[in-house]
Amino acid sequence: MRRRVREILIIGVAMAALSACGQGQSQTPPVGYGPNPALPEPHRSLIPTVKVSEVVGWPTGVTPKAPAGFQVQPFAMGLDHPRWLLVLPNGDVLVAESAEPPKREPPHGLRGFFQKMLMKKAGSVVPSANRISLLRDANGDGVAELKTPFLTNLYSPFGMALVGETLYVANADAIIAFPYKTGETQITAAPRKVTDLPGGPINHHWTKNIIASPDGAKLYATVGSNSNVGENGMENEVNRAAILEVDLATGAKRVFASGLRNPNGLGWNPANGELWTAVNERDELGNNLVPDYMTSVRENGFYGWPYSYFGRHVDKRVKDSDRRPDLVERAIIPDYALGAHTASLGLTFYEGAQNQQGGFPARYKGGVFIGQHGSWNRKPQAGYKVIFVPFAGGKPAGDVEDFLTGFLDKDGKAQGRPVGVTVDTTGALLVADDVGNAVWRVSPAR
Repeated sequence: MRRRVREILIIGVAMAALSACGQGQSQTPPVGYGPNPALPEPHRSLIPTVKVSEVVGWPTGVTPKAPAGFQVQPFAMGLDHPRWLLVLPNGDVLVAESAEPPKREPPHGLRGFFQKMLMKKAGSVVPSANRISLLRDANGDGVAELKTPFLTNLYSPFGMALVGETLYVANADAIIAFPYKTGETQITAAPRKVTDLPGGPINHHWTKNIIASPDGAKLYATVGSNSNVGENGMENEVNRAAILEVDLATGAKRVFASGLRNPNGLGWNPANGELWTAVNERDELGNNLVPDYMTSVRENGFYGWPYSYFGRHVDKRVKDSDRRPDLVERAIIPDYALGAHTASLGLTFYEGAQNQQGGFPARYKGGVFIGQHGSWNRKPQAGYKVIFVPFAGGKPAGDVEDFLTGFLDKDGKAQGRPVGVTVDTTGALLVADDVGNAVWRVSPAR
């Protein structure tokens, strides 16, 4: 009976969220950021907080806003839900145009129905193009004059990695491989399966990202959880909420690190060679819990999910029969909090040089850019921007800085939502904007 009442109340909240308009983004000091964030007491309510930013798209001539001294231009427009980017050695850019695959088991009950409606309003429920396109800026003006399908008939592709003459693609349920030759604008060869990845029937977090080891012998693959906090049963979380290590010679895989609710961004720290990731944490514990974060990834490390968060803060929603105090005891505290409900997805270390055409000032060298897709479980909204965190000695060394903003208009509606971030061969920053259907290029103003 209680669950039914909760569903009815959620319907009321959902309808209010769907009809809300004219509510600008409130300006409040950032909370839940940094290496030692203040964590409030968890706040649970019968009615969850819901604030969804309706997608309206970019008006003609309007772009995101960068700090003084930088310019923003559309590298490519008219894409189909661009999510992730890979820059090839010759300067070509691959963009995964992708969305959630069809559910093998549709959402159950009224809660599932209205969750789908809310996500549709946020621009997250669209047919998947199942395509990787190639973008080429041959004349170096910062705009791709060539936009062409590179790989088609994929299955909700996301992460990409090039090792030698082999291109690896992370579909929603497997890593596949294709032969690649520098400069080609289309691959027609049949895919070769490298290994399966956890997929359906639930596949709650479907995005799978990959990065190659520096020696090219292994891939590391992110796999998000199948639930918010284990409510779908821990039997459905095998090899999930984890980063998997895949041996490319054999296809064998193992859990490299676990307890990471939904890792997405991956990068090798240029200062010390550590693997870093950006992680989306759990919802429905209040406006300022639990902070998303970025962290170095330790081999065999455990980061808390679902039993605890930010170290040993126990999540009491986990069923008594599922609790693991032994794992809580060894949960690693993440390196740097990125704000609650920001949906921090993209992560890239800046390795461009000032003497490059698009090179940033020296203070950005070695720091991290993060694409924050934006919240649904917070009032006021959080995220909807690209942030920068300076590093020194291989560690975060300063406060978070807003770098690319303006994704929400004055009424709090979404003109775009940033996802993947990367640096092109000229040193400029590229940002995939999935609901703005664009890739933005940020470079120093000349």
